[in-house]
Amino acid sequence: GDTDMIDKTKFKTADQLFDEKYGKPGTPAREEMHANAMAWYYGEILRTRRKALKMTQQQLADKVNVPRSYISKIERGENDMQMSSFLRIAGALGLNVQLQ
Repeated sequence: GDTDMIDKTKFKTADQLFDEKYGKPGTPAREEMHANAMAWYYGEILRTRRKALKMTQQQLADKVNVPRSYISKIERGENDMQMSSFLRIAGALGLNVQLQ
């Protein structure tokens, strides 16, 4: 027979793994995981853009009138920022935000 065939029934989908670890979609734990993932994702976008512009965290903080520590926390995904803050920071980095 085909001994080199992979038994795909032994693998789990990402959704199954998330359900097991964080609960089903809509549950508090799953929603918190999603929010944390999105905070990290947007922080990464802002950090990558800031570095591409060769701008320091302090320079960006000064430009949007917030403490440097606030920029640092956002870039690490540790701060759930308000939309107004995100838009100010994105604008200072020359990023356009498009909602679809």
